[in-house]
Amino acid sequence: MTRTTASSLLYFLFYSVLGWCYEVFLEVVVYRWGFSNRGFLFGPYCIVYGVGALLLLFTLGGLKKKKIRLGPLPITPLLVFLGIVAITTGVELVASYLMEWVTGSWMWDYTRFAFHFQGRIALNPSLRFGVGGMVILYLLHPPLERMVQRIPLPLLKKLAWAEVVLLAVDAACRLLLS
Repeated sequence: MTRTTASSLLYFLFYSVLGWCYEVFLEVVVYRWGFSNRGFLFGPYCIVYGVGALLLLFTLGGLKKKKIRLGPLPITPLLVFLGIVAITTGVELVASYLMEWVTGSWMWDYTRFAFHFQGRIALNPSLRFGVGGMVILYLLHPPLERMVQRIPLPLLKKLAWAEVVLLAVDAACRLLLS
């Protein structure tokens, strides 16, 4: 396993857990619906957030570094934001279809929001994901990346393999108990 692969696996888990915390925060604090496990698996992680975050890192990391201007105006952050909205909305739509195919339903319903498509995606959450993606790319990921790069490669590999085993066992339990 390479350093890049092992690091990516740790980023995946970090952003999956962060996404789970965000979802639980919305349910408990914002909507006051009470606690429920917002993940598809049993552990405190939403894998769709991990997938989305990795896609953002891999596809928009280069764009983020460019200095694109429209006359005197720097528009790189706007382009990054629009890219985040498009990617995360696409991930959410695909995830809803995959979950429906595997389990018969998906875990969210956006029919109460204006500008939704089949209750699977909606403008309001897509814009929130855009803001969240900006926080990830510009604020959270740079220090996280520096921290992960300081982990010795043998330990990094062990952590990554432990994560793979954890997620595989969790997924197997989820499928067996469904």
